[in-house]
Amino acid sequence: MFIDLLRKRRSVRKFQDRPVEKEKVDLLCEAVLRAPSSRGFNPWEFVFVTDPETVARLSVAKPHGASFLEKAPLAVVVIADPDKSDVWVEDASIATLIVHLAATDLGLGSCWIQIRKRPHDKEQTADQYVARLLGIPATCAVEAIVAIGYPAEEKHPLPADSLEYHKVSFNRYGQRK
Repeated sequence: MFIDLLRKRRSVRKFQDRPVEKEKVDLLCEAVLRAPSSRGFNPWEFVFVTDPETVARLSVAKPHGASFLEKAPLAVVVIADPDKSDVWVEDASIATLIVHLAATDLGLGSCWIQIRKRPHDKEQTADQYVARLLGIPATCAVEAIVAIGYPAEEKHPLPADSLEYHKVSFNRYGQRK
């Protein structure tokens, strides 16, 4: 069931030194291309990176929160063309979540690395750095990178009693059940 997949999905930042099989990469490609998109505009595109040197260079796209990517055997860079849709950020974010869930379903671990609106250094943004590194056209913006691989750490589902049910209202804000 889908709820079981959601329960199992956790952010994984430690990966085994083992490549992701082509069959699984192909399934990840199919899954992300099936992501919903507002009005079917599909403003997103994806760069699947398996070259270890390039993955290592992506791991320094921003000063904090990306270094673990260096050890991932696969990075999926999620980009979109802002001129194709006024809700490109939402569409790209949905696609990023789809690749997370698909990875979990395939027995892989993954972790989202936010790129949009993050600095690389004092001279350029993380988006600009990634775009230059991968040859992404100036018409596109980089939303995120997803690190993917076989987990080298075990993470258990969050216990149900840790969920923030107090943030759910029914029929009117602040009304609980």
